[in-house]
Amino acid sequence: MTTRSTRSPRRRTVVALAVVLAVLVVFVVRLVDIQVVNAREHVDDSLAMGIGASTTLYGTRGSIVDTNGQTLAGSILQYDAELDPSNVGPITRTDATGAKVEVDWPTLAAEIGAITGQTPEDVQKIVADALAVNPDSQYAELTKGLSTEKYRALADLEIPYLYMKQHPARTYPDGAVAGNLVGFVGSGGEPLEGLESSQNQCLTSTNGERIYQRGKDGVVIPGTEQITPAVDGGTLSLTIDRDLQWYLQQLIAEQTQNQSAQHGQIMVVEAKTGKIKAAAEYPTVDPNNVSATPEADRSSRIFRGEFEPGSTFKALTAATAIDTGAATPTSTVTASGRETFPNGARVTDAISHGPTNYTLAGVLIDSSNVGISKFAEKVPVETRYDYLQRFGIGQVSGVGFPGEADGELRPVSDWDDQTFYNTSFGQGVATTLPQLMGAYQAIANDGVKVPLSLVQSCTHADGTVETPDSGASTQVVSASTAQQVREMLENVAVQGGNARAIAINGYRLGIKTGTGEISENGAYKNGVYFTTMIGMAPIDDPQYIVAVTLDQPTAVRSSAANAAAFQQAMTQVLKTYRVMPSDSQPVLLPKTG
Repeated sequence: MTTRSTRSPRRRTVVALAVVLAVLVVFVVRLVDIQVVNAREHVDDSLAMGIGASTTLYGTRGSIVDTNGQTLAGSILQYDAELDPSNVGPITRTDATGAKVEVDWPTLAAEIGAITGQTPEDVQKIVADALAVNPDSQYAELTKGLSTEKYRALADLEIPYLYMKQHPARTYPDGAVAGNLVGFVGSGGEPLEGLESSQNQCLTSTNGERIYQRGKDGVVIPGTEQITPAVDGGTLSLTIDRDLQWYLQQLIAEQTQNQSAQHGQIMVVEAKTGKIKAAAEYPTVDPNNVSATPEADRSSRIFRGEFEPGSTFKALTAATAIDTGAATPTSTVTASGRETFPNGARVTDAISHGPTNYTLAGVLIDSSNVGISKFAEKVPVETRYDYLQRFGIGQVSGVGFPGEADGELRPVSDWDDQTFYNTSFGQGVATTLPQLMGAYQAIANDGVKVPLSLVQSCTHADGTVETPDSGASTQVVSASTAQQVREMLENVAVQGGNARAIAINGYRLGIKTGTGEISENGAYKNGVYFTTMIGMAPIDDPQYIVAVTLDQPTAVRSSAANAAAFQQAMTQVLKTYRVMPSDSQPVLLPKTG
């Protein structure tokens, strides 16, 4: 029989258990509310109060590659080393015998410095300076930009108050190869020059972030982590052939120095497509060590430089005369070495000679300024101007290189009596090398001018491929006109003064030279010139156009200075792309009638 005395303790136990259970339920409900139902709100509140932490998740800047996928610019990881001065002191290590040994701070500073390239005193001073400012300092920058190898070496020291933060950095595996085109970025990763700058939209990455809440001991509190993933930049594919670019950079460096010129350039364009296969120049920049290069040499003179094209323009004047029906390659004019025209303009040839009954082909072979001026008279001036525009003179090439010059082709209303004649042989007008290459590309491609291109595509991180629109092709002259001009250019190569120097065994070539005067302070400089040699091969079915320019060569002051570089450059281009030798012979044209 249960008595009142036995029921009382049982009841008290049940009540106590009920109370405990009720309290537990309250705690569980509150815990669920905090950590589940309203977790986001509480995390945000804690982060706002400054007890949260965040880490940047770096996206990788996209690579720049050549037409074969070889890397010209890429990204690597570098590390910044930091110290916690408040915890700096001796540490305990286990030696080879398994015994515990204490290593003092000066010894550790020496170990660190041996890896970072600092003296032990430098390392110790960094800590001492930080503590002098704040005795409780937990941060002091040791060094920045460490390689992965140095990061691993420091990590192997197992110093608990030494930390490393990683970040991406830019690298250029082949140094100066295409440095004039690729450009470079600043120490903070900002694009500063070249394609790094103009194509930044393709290359740039988007950083992500890891946000979390941590306890006093630094341990991440579960359920508080938020991650916004980084997005890598795209891969920029160029039309450039890295190996050809390397060879031509070595060649133009050698030839520029041999000719004692200020600077030199070599450009190669695929005739059918307008793709730029090489754009080499000297001096140039190594993007890995920009500060070692003078500021004037850190970009591309090929795209930003302007010059008077000289006699290379005679091919354009000849094409205009033929296309308008004003002349044929065998049409003749009588020209002396120096003449005064009815409007008072005076024109002089490079070599003095008496009256000569030149054919149009002969005018190009002997590069007669007087002769081409007389053929230019046969075409209305507005028509000549229109053809120059159609050839692309005085306009940016459309390649999209930052800061590209547009040359100078003044409207006809600004031409005086002298300019009327000078423009026929490349004076009184300024062009760029891409413009000149574009004009000759039209001649090589049966009169169809295909816009030049340097960028092939951008492949974004999600795999989508974006191809730039270079613009529409233009029929500048007829296919028949282009063929006749090519025949005349071949005769320049065969019968001109540089024939032996530029010949390539088994191949038919077409060339034209130019010796442009250099304007300075409103007057032409005396005795120095901007020299050009431009040509195409094989002339019976042109595949590639090559141009070599030199600024003020002094060993040889005429365009003959360019012959050796042109011959070697064209030989390498034909070899690189396995262009078959010609199986036909040149058609010789008469120089005089």
